[in-house]
Amino acid sequence: MKHLEILKSPVEVSLNDFRMKGEPVIDQQRSIKDIAGIFLDQEAVKLILPETLVYTVQSWLPVAEGTPGGLFFGTSTIMPGKVGNEFFMTKGHFHARSDRAEFYWGVQGKGMLILMDRNRKTWAEEVYPGSLHCIGSEIAHRLANTGDENLIVGACWPSDAGHDYEEIALNGFSARLMEVDGNPKLI
Repeated sequence: MKHLEILKSPVEVSLNDFRMKGEPVIDQQRSIKDIAGIFLDQEAVKLILPETLVYTVQSWLPVAEGTPGGLFFGTSTIMPGKVGNEFFMTKGHFHARSDRAEFYWGVQGKGMLILMDRNRKTWAEEVYPGSLHCIGSEIAHRLANTGDENLIVGACWPSDAGHDYEEIALNGFSARLMEVDGNPKLI
């Protein structure tokens, strides 16, 4: 860039559906076949077409991963649906640098942000348009869609936070968000 040059942002966010466009936006998709193991009812998993889309993630990483002092921005869209009585959800993770925090905010739909500390205490916060969530250090987190439309959530996190999916893949969360009598409940 040149001195006194006026530039356009390389990425734009639609205020209608919160989709990002521009370079370098990274798009990821997770279908039931990619995350089948996170659900309790494996017989119910078999009844869902393997290509059924569960969630998408868009990310803008304007600096190299691991850069101290940088920020990343993203959106997650979790589709409505259930596996048995368990709501569609993201894989969930701790941060690789576990002393890093993250912000989430609700854009569309309704759902739950499921949180778990290192002592395996699990709780959830309701997610809805305008809700703001500060996920502290040493806290695993995942999103679940409890509504009948797409749940869209924005996120901002440190570029050196990294993701630790392995611990959740091995040990899961200590509670599951299930539909009980028509309502979401941690069990």
